[in-house]
Amino acid sequence: MQSPRTRPAGNGGTVPATVMGSPAALGFRVKSGWATAVLLLGPAESPSVVEAGRVELSDASVPHSRQPHHAATGVAQTDPAVLAHLTGIVEQCARRSVAQLVERHRAAGHRLIGAGIVVGSDSPPDRIANPHIRAHASEGRLFRTALESALTSAGVSGRVVVERTLYATAAATLHRAEPALKQAVTAMGRGRTSSWRADDKAAALAAWLVLAGGVSMDRS
Repeated sequence: MQSPRTRPAGNGGTVPATVMGSPAALGFRVKSGWATAVLLLGPAESPSVVEAGRVELSDASVPHSRQPHHAATGVAQTDPAVLAHLTGIVEQCARRSVAQLVERHRAAGHRLIGAGIVVGSDSPPDRIANPHIRAHASEGRLFRTALESALTSAGVSGRVVVERTLYATAAATLHRAEPALKQAVTAMGRGRTSSWRADDKAAALAAWLVLAGGVSMDRS
């Protein structure tokens, strides 16, 4: 995870027993070229944020890797060779970022049980007629699948949730009304030294779903 905004509390290098014994889950809100990432510590009845930051899913030295399906502003990339090259960069960056993130949290004693991934849409890009909108949808699908694959490689199961259904899904799973969930997720960010944005809240709620039993256990 790059630029974490909150670090787990340490104790002279000793991991607290409560951290080692409690389940933890990752939550992501996928964006273009990166993803907001939140680590949530259980139990599901009273989760708390351990860390919030971002993971890079593109290479800053290759600007087009942030929008692989765009040849220029408003122009879709259609060259198969260019797309294959940029897709490879995205997949490599995702594997590296996620591997480092997971390894660091495991080394800190967190028992990762899975990850929740929030996306803007799950509509198949090939069903979209407008080339520009289809390019954006294709990028969303690419960054989502690259993140899913990277998590699988790291031994972490993932569950994808579409943002527009996130709170309804959480309400049914957690047996709480949506307004109460919004208040609870907002409260998770109180007292933080940095802002607690909508993407952070979505990622946190996705991780909360995992803690409630939304995905299978960490396979490592």
